[in-house]
Amino acid sequence: MADLIVQSAVKDHLDNHNVASDFYDAVDEEVAELLEDAAQRAEDNNRKTVQARDL
Repeated sequence: MADLIVQSAVKDHLDNHNVASDFYDAVDEEVAELLEDAAQRAEDNNRKTVQARDL
């Protein structure tokens, strides 16, 4: 799987918390699923362009 998130950005956003190493993989999987769902919605609406409303 490609890394879809930037670990340092996640860590910076959660600056007052410790972050377990497996958290990054879980976030990456959630993002991948979100992107797949958005792409499917665009396709279902006969579009090749994924738009914000597909989220």
